[in-house]
Amino acid sequence: MNILSSTIFAKGNTKNIIFITIDGLRWEEVFYGSDSLLIHSDNYTKDHDNILNEYWHSSTKVRRERLMPFFWNTIALQGQLYGNLQEGSIAILKNPYLFSYPGYSEMLVGYVDLTRNSNNKENNPNITVLEYIHNQPGYNNKVAAFCSWDVFDFIINEERSGIYVSAGMEPYEKGRKNPKIGLLNEIMLQIPVPWKSVRYDAITHNFAKTYLEEFRPKLLYIAYDETDEYAHEGKYDQYLIAANQLDQYISDLWNWVQNNYYYKDKTTILITTDHGRGNEDIDSWRNHGSSVAGAENVWMAVIGPDTPSEGVMKNHDTIYSSQIASTIAAFLGIEYQNKRTVSPFIKMMFND
Repeated sequence: MNILSSTIFAKGNTKNIIFITIDGLRWEEVFYGSDSLLIHSDNYTKDHDNILNEYWHSSTKVRRERLMPFFWNTIALQGQLYGNLQEGSIAILKNPYLFSYPGYSEMLVGYVDLTRNSNNKENNPNITVLEYIHNQPGYNNKVAAFCSWDVFDFIINEERSGIYVSAGMEPYEKGRKNPKIGLLNEIMLQIPVPWKSVRYDAITHNFAKTYLEEFRPKLLYIAYDETDEYAHEGKYDQYLIAANQLDQYISDLWNWVQNNYYYKDKTTILITTDHGRGNEDIDSWRNHGSSVAGAENVWMAVIGPDTPSEGVMKNHDTIYSSQIASTIAAFLGIEYQNKRTVSPFIKMMFND
């Protein structure tokens, strides 16, 4: 199934997109909740009593709802979820590297550039869908990105694209003088962060929401990061807490959108991850990359006025992260052109 024409998508009700990525969150936790081996492991879960009380249950349904209640009480009922391998829903990366910069470039550009093979701070030579839409009539200064990881300045190529990108430890300096933002700027620089290139997701979330309230962007990208950091450190308890908190952030955004005249029933939220994690043994979950089995598997979730309420998708053609860029554009009635764009799952996401 080839990409549908922009004239078809122009009939849709989506006028705004909030695109969200959660770094390194496995499909296993999204669809099945906490992992029994990891949550009961003394090596990976320290505060057993509290963590078990919050996130463990013998029922898969209860476990996943405890971990990500918005996903399972709202998106699963009103939208669509992709990437449950056990239900024949395969969503994977095409890039062979299976780590962050190549993964983000793949989804934002719409194809794999094999020269994007490191996490170095190198400007992306490829035009992302964010930049492409920013350059369309009516979208100038209506596209912005808020990202916990500081490399996004380069993945999005802020210098060339002209898009406002708030990444890493950059203070927020947009809009009116907001006391909350002033305090957050101070806190961001005063509280020690354990990762050199990453700020806390709470800062990113509040910066992004404030921008949403003040500037009303048509395409907002938010990239959260803490799940990947805690996984690499082998802190499964903190990984679960971070995933649960991010679910709350997304719920907060959706509830705000649905209570705002400008966005209500005109906004689609699309959520995914940049890579999977290992699943061969109890220790491989900490890692990803070309040598790690399972790291190619990702997941996607979508909710909005043009998406049929079909819940967990099953037994469909394989979908790829490289199809996300054209899907974002299609929801806005724009045909995103690049040399390898094919999106067979757009029609499933869209209420044609």
